[in-house]
Amino acid sequence: MTKITMIAAAAENNALGKDNNLLWHLPDDFKRFKKLTTGHKIIMGRKTFESFPKPLPNRIHIIITRDKNYRVDHEDCLIVHSLEAALKLVQEDDLAFIIGGGEIYKQGEPHADAIELTRVHASFENADTFFPEIDTEIWMLSEGEYHAIDERHKFGFTYLTFVRKSEK
Repeated sequence: MTKITMIAAAAENNALGKDNNLLWHLPDDFKRFKKLTTGHKIIMGRKTFESFPKPLPNRIHIIITRDKNYRVDHEDCLIVHSLEAALKLVQEDDLAFIIGGGEIYKQGEPHADAIELTRVHASFENADTFFPEIDTEIWMLSEGEYHAIDERHKFGFTYLTFVRKSEK
């Protein structure tokens, strides 16, 4: 059975980004994302995929789009037209990640077994994309690791790992 983990960085008000860009730069969070997702399939919406300068190395990208003519000429990219189709492509894997954006997180949450959330300690009122509210009736915090502001990080942040309380 595949473990599905949603992974995101979201502000205190659940802001994810604006105009298909992140609202912060956290190098340690990028390193953690790379460490956790490398070698696994990553499920994302088309806009999230298009926010990357190029496909991320050592990961199979499963891109969800309604556009039946959408194509990506890269061997590590698969195009599907629903979350259900994306989940079928990972059913033989031990672990796969849902990496965004906001609508894909909403659709994916009922299928997820865990959430790896980097909580950015700030609020961004100008955001146009948000992470879903985490329901503590469904999710239990299992780990947390705080990182203070430093010369490379303008915002403090905390890595939070949530696990589903009961079976899906």
